[in-house]
Amino acid sequence: QVQLIESGGGLVQAGGSLRLSCAASGRTFSSSAMGWFRQAPGKERELVAGISWSGGTTNYADSVKGRFTISRDNAKNTVYLQMNSLKPEDTAVYYCAAGEPMYSTSRGPWRYWGQGTRVTVSS
Repeated sequence: QVQLIESGGGLVQAGGSLRLSCAASGRTFSSSAMGWFRQAPGKERELVAGISWSGGTTNYADSVKGRFTISRDNAKNTVYLQMNSLKPEDTAVYYCAAGEPMYSTSRGPWRYWGQGTRVTVSS
């Protein structure tokens, strides 16, 4: 069983930055693709960014390309989402997800989920 704990959310003004972290338990982190999703009120959950187990492949939603960066530290069992130039439309609950070890790619499928951390961007 893998547990994912997100942190780093909060309130920030438009144009500001935040870095989200997701700490994973278990021994399969280094062989698992990881992803960051978000869900805004009244909207479906969407994949914001994904990263392969090695970190060699990343992918981003068009809406965040050039502003967000996903990275991972396999020695710390942690994945990060650096968010720059934040916009009010980035306001959402952000979730960390882990793929099936040795199977999932940076685009999924996703097996484990965190509880989420809220990001609010004020205009």
